[in-house]
Amino acid sequence: MYKLRRMVASKNESSNRRGAMAVLVGAMLVVFVAAVAFSVDVAYMQLCRTELQVSTDAAARAAGEALTRSQDMEAARQAARDLAAVNLVAMQPLLLDDADIIPGNSDFQENGSWAFTPQGTPIKSIRVIGRRTRTSPSGSIGLYFAKIFDQDDFEVTRASTVVRLDRDICIVVDRSGSMKWDVEGETAWTSSNMYRFEIPPEPDSRWVALSVATKAFTEALGQTPQVEWVGLVSYASDYTNFGVHNHRVDIDQELTENHALIDSAMDDITARIFNGATDIAAGIDSGKSVLLDPDHSRPFAVKTMILMSDGHPTSGGDPLVSANYASQNNITIHTISFGEADLNLMQQIATAGGGQHFHALDADSLKAIFKKIALTIPVTFTE
Repeated sequence: MYKLRRMVASKNESSNRRGAMAVLVGAMLVVFVAAVAFSVDVAYMQLCRTELQVSTDAAARAAGEALTRSQDMEAARQAARDLAAVNLVAMQPLLLDDADIIPGNSDFQENGSWAFTPQGTPIKSIRVIGRRTRTSPSGSIGLYFAKIFDQDDFEVTRASTVVRLDRDICIVVDRSGSMKWDVEGETAWTSSNMYRFEIPPEPDSRWVALSVATKAFTEALGQTPQVEWVGLVSYASDYTNFGVHNHRVDIDQELTENHALIDSAMDDITARIFNGATDIAAGIDSGKSVLLDPDHSRPFAVKTMILMSDGHPTSGGDPLVSANYASQNNITIHTISFGEADLNLMQQIATAGGGQHFHALDADSLKAIFKKIALTIPVTFTE
């Protein structure tokens, strides 16, 4: 009888252990399935975030390219919408509202970042907000297994900003009599070299060195990813001698995408007699007119002036006043001094125009400076 009771008790204990194990395995299975479901949805959410960022980046770049090409903000918005729609996020097209495509201004900060100002001017940036939220055109993103935890979807937003520093550039060059002096000359005009007044600039002249440098500039622009428009202004003073009347300032070429026209305009000046004093203010004023001319300039291009002189202002108004007016119209002025130029004044003009001042010691450094200005300004940045 005792043995029988022991056998029954042993069977009951074994059955209880199996029952407890079954409950434990069942509970562990629920936890395992939940963990797998959670992992699948987390991986899916991360994939969707990546897809959304890629689609948003692509839309922003398309908007920036369209703005550069067309100079039309609506065309830029449409390009962003079109490209976003062909990029799938969670197997659905990314749809953008106009409010998701924001023009503005971006400034480079000392810490290396860019600060975006929505609707800021001058407009040189476009920010695209990619949204998969309940209130967005594409809606939120549905989940698979999280529904068992009463979580049907998730929302995600990404942003991408493209800075397009497409430039309208006006080269403003000194066409005064001293530009016909030879590059190595260290003294002013004397009776022994007065003959240079009567002829076009010779091959060893500062002007010819400048012409070579500006051609290096236009050639370097061909290496940049964006399309720059370039204009040319030359200044001196009203002066008549040797049967030739020199204008105080000439707009030798309006802004153009064809940089060969700039080279040709420089060649035309090289082939003729010119003289006169140095009216730097007139050069700046005309350069400003070229950059702001609505018939030739682009409304969403950054305006840049490159001012070159080999002397002191000996005619006309105050160059600093003209530089300040240009700066108030969002024109950046870089200055290049050459020969006996007033370095202090050229630095002040660059400071007033928010640009940089460079001093060329010889023809080679003049060429290098023009090339540096062409190549070192950033053109595109995405954040």
